[in-house]
Amino acid sequence: MKTIAIIPARYASTRLPAKPLRLIAGKTLIQRVYDAVKDTDLFDRVIIATDHEHIFQHAKSLGADIIMTSKDHKSGTDRIAECAKNIKTDLILNVQGDEPFISKEPLQILIDLFKDNDVTVASLMTLLKNFDDVKNPNIVKVVCDIYSNALYFSRAAIPYPLLPTPYPLPPFFRHIGVYAFTPEMLQTFVSLPPSKLEQIEKLEQLRLLENGYKIKMALTDYDGIGIDTEEDIKKAEMRMQK
Repeated sequence: MKTIAIIPARYASTRLPAKPLRLIAGKTLIQRVYDAVKDTDLFDRVIIATDHEHIFQHAKSLGADIIMTSKDHKSGTDRIAECAKNIKTDLILNVQGDEPFISKEPLQILIDLFKDNDVTVASLMTLLKNFDDVKNPNIVKVVCDIYSNALYFSRAAIPYPLLPTPYPLPPFFRHIGVYAFTPEMLQTFVSLPPSKLEQIEKLEQLRLLENGYKIKMALTDYDGIGIDTEEDIKKAEMRMQK
């Protein structure tokens, strides 16, 4: 099965401007993500998809496979869809450009889900161990059915425990923003108009659920740090020092 990974790298992040070029322990964020994905040896091709000349030139200086895309895309999924449109492949992974600790194990788990021919889109989740993270709206939570298909994604605490309860608190799962698509499903996704729940929560994956598509979820022990704020950069640097 031919598999490619595409890393969307947008310059104009609202919470952390020029985020892909921010330094984390001496290397740019986009370099750390690109190197981590390449080092897995899982992919026939690893591509950075960007909308900005500074990122393009920086990636080129690293010897990375880089493709310039439109500045008008509203999401990373739109960006990778443009990038992948003319590439022949069986599977496309959208590896977020803000996951510098991504590793082989979670990506292999994600790819293996497609041994089931009924799976057309899949993503990852990990157990949340800190209740402060459950309450944090910057950390996206997910709940699934008994077949590991996503029921809903939210910035709120889901499921919400109606206390008092005789049971222990339910497990909470963080959604890790790495997706795998068949080429057909990727193009279907970006052809759909933004949905109501998607616009309320600012979570594009809700567009698929609202339109009746299934997202298969895989549980992983991977517990990376998504870089969205200055505090996240500090946390990442502290982890690298350890």
